[in-house]
Order: sequence, then C-alpha cells, then structure tokens
Amino acid sequence: MSDSSVSRCPFLDPAGSALHAEAAGLREQGPAVWVELPGGVRAWSVTGYEVIQRVTTDPRVSRDHRLHWPGAGEVPEGWVLGPVAFQDSFVNQYGAEHRKSRGRIAPTFLPRRVESMRPQVQATADRLVAALGALAPGESADLRLALSRPLTLTVICDLFGVPEELRGGLCEAIDTVLDSTLSEDVALAAQIDLNERLSGLLAHKRAHPAADLTSDLLLSDRPGELPLSDEELIGTLFTMITGGFETAVNLITSAVLALLTHPQELARLRAGGIGWSDVIEETLRVEGPVMHVPLRYAVEDIDLGGGVLIRKGDPIIIGFAAAGRDPRVHPDRPDEFDPTRADKGHLAFGYGPHFCVGAPLARLETEIALSTLFERLPDLALADPERPPARIPSMIVNGPAVLDVVPRPVAP
Repeated sequence: MSDSSVSRCPFLDPAGSALHAEAAGLREQGPAVWVELPGGVRAWSVTGYEVIQRVTTDPRVSRDHRLHWPGAGEVPEGWVLGPVAFQDSFVNQYGAEHRKSRGRIAPTFLPRRVESMRPQVQATADRLVAALGALAPGESADLRLALSRPLTLTVICDLFGVPEELRGGLCEAIDTVLDSTLSEDVALAAQIDLNERLSGLLAHKRAHPAADLTSDLLLSDRPGELPLSDEELIGTLFTMITGGFETAVNLITSAVLALLTHPQELARLRAGGIGWSDVIEETLRVEGPVMHVPLRYAVEDIDLGGGVLIRKGDPIIIGFAAAGRDPRVHPDRPDEFDPTRADKGHLAFGYGPHFCVGAPLARLETEIALSTLFERLPDLALADPERPPARIPSMIVNGPAVLDVVPRPVAP
C-alpha cells in the first residue's frame, strides 16, 4: 500500500453514527476500500452485495488470525474490536477445523429443532407483552428493555444453562464489549470482566451439569473429539450467547420501529396483504442487525478487479448490513422500508461457511415477538414520534439503543 493511498485512507466511525451513509460512500469507491479502524488498524472494507458473496466463499479468505494475519501481534492491548476478532471459537477458525468445530453447535439450531422451541418462546413473549399491557394509559416503556432484550436473553440463556443470577451481569458485559467507542483501557477492563463472567459460568456448570448446551460442550464425548480448552469454551460461549441475543434484540427493535413509522405497512399487515415474514426479511434487508464483523484475512493475493489487489495477510472487514441496500441489487428505493417488494435479498446473517447458525432462532423469536406485541397491543405507538431514537454506539452491531413506546395511549 503506497504512502499516498494510506494518506487518503478513510476512518470508519467507531460510534456507527451514520453506518449506512458511510457504507454507501465506500461502496461507490470500488469493490474494496482500504480503511482505518480503531486502534490504527487498517483493513479492506467490503460493502457490496456481490463482492461480499465472493469474498466470504473464497477459500483464499480466512478468519483465523493465528494462521493468516501477520499483523495481529501489532494490535494494541485492549483493542476495542479484539473480543470479536480474536475470540477463540469456531467462528474464527479456517477450513476443516472450522467445519468440525461448527458441527458441535449447529445441529441444535436446525429449523426443526428451533421450531420445537416455539412454546417456550411464546410463553416468554406472552409474559412480557402482558406486562407492557398492564402499564397505565399514557405510560411509556423502552421496548428494547421491556421485550426485545429479555425475550432473547431468556431463550439463549435457557439453552446454555446460564443461571438467573449470572444473566444480567453477563449480558451487560457483552453489551459493553460491543461498544466500539471505548478507550483501550476501558475496553481492556471490559474484556477482562467478560472473561471472568464466562469463566464463572464454566465453573458453575462443572459443579452443576444439566441438560443444556454448556454442559454438552464440557462433557463432549464424540468419538475422536478432544475436549475444548477453557479458552475455546469461553470463546464459544461468547460467540453463541452474544449472537443468540444481540442479533435478535436489534432485529426485533428495528422491526417494531419500522412498523410504527410506516403505519400504512402496519395496516396492510393487519389486512393480510403482507405477512410477518415479509416484515422480518425487509427489516433484515434495510436494517441488518450486524454491520461490520471483524476480521477476515487473505491467505494469498486476491485480485478483486477494479484495480483492487488484496495482498496476502491483509485484513478484511465485511459490512453485512450494507449489502441489503446495494443499489446494484435493489435499484428501486434501496434505503426505504417496503415489505411489499418482491426481492428482499440480504446478507444480514452472513454468507458462505460462516453463515449464522442462529438465523432460524432469530427469525422465530422475531415472528413471535412481533405478532404477540401488535395483536395484543393494537394501539401501540411511539412515545416521541418526532425524535428518531438514539443508535447503539457501535460499528459492529446496528439498531436503536432505546425505543420508547406507549402501549396504551391516552384516548384523545
């Protein structure tokens, strides 16, 4: 990379204050753009739909920093993107090692098994929506805290056997490490805190094994399979618990916001002109719950065309939430929420070998949350419709940080 190219290197906003506008600008510059990340780390940003598909299915691209990122040792301690980029789990493995490790978890999230969770998810949604309905007329609540977060948190923590007393602190720690605006010292402290909480969960499950996924990981006895190290166990728990609630929290909250700000679509939904799947897929397209997933690495030189040559060892950051707004794929109003559009193609759950194993569960949770909420609280409204909600301060995840709603507005 020449000095002149480096001097022009754009800086990705750690706060994600304008994720889609930023991604659109990068997408127009070429198939990949050399950018600067927090901590002075530079990487190739890929934000186009077709290029993301190419990169994520190319065997010359890896997620294993240990094998394929020579610059990993130069990253500052407490790097704010480190918890995701350096997590020691199947998500950051390569080739056959990735396929084998993913096989420990993936069967639990097959569509048939996920569908069997419907009664449990519905019962939790019933309880949470009933609490919203019990608020006094005119009283508001943050939907993210009242429904989206506790619903998804309950489901994933039940699956992994996280005891009640550990849930709140663990998930607050995960929220903190996904805040990419943190200084290095604060980020390092947050990472240490999260590791201690996950270590505490492992210690609890070793002392109290049960019929849950954490116990399964600890007691795995598949033929020829070595036990996971504590580092791999912690990394796997971080991957699955984070992906299991953070993604769906943002998807549910964004979908509710979309419907409340597009009353004509909500009316069409209630009239049967569209279904919940239309709303969910269009929300995934226009407001994917995960934007940048750090990182991938070139195993060898890769010519993307358009004058872009990614050198062996160069890091790559993928903008998955940007793909759904690519005008080359969606030329008709790509930035507008329209659940009636025929093509709702998106890459919100990734693509290729690392496609999110939890996608069926996120879709199920969102369908149940939305149908229960809008069917039982037909007068639900935004508390302040003139003020857009604050966004999560992150370049990794994407969604409203709060969504204040009035379940039972005061009659005019």
